[in-house]
Amino acid sequence: MSALRAELKQWIEAARAGEDVVITERGIPVARLSGIESADLLTRLQRDGLLTSPGVPRPAAEGEQGRATTAVSGLVRRLRR
Repeated sequence: MSALRAELKQWIEAARAGEDVVITERGIPVARLSGIESADLLTRLQRDGLLTSPGVPRPAAEGEQGRATTAVSGLVRRLRR
């Protein structure tokens, strides 16, 4: 804890760079400092209740010849029409 207080700026920079900083008190981990951008966006949104998993899988989009396609380019072509 005392090292954290003395070198807080350096530890924050390490967290910003993607490193997880584990804070200990007398050798026992008590907290973790991590950069916000290093966290997975979908996981954070689900954790915060802003995003939920779908109840059922989405149907595949139909391509120009009637076959299923997952390419975004096919969707873009359809939207541009």
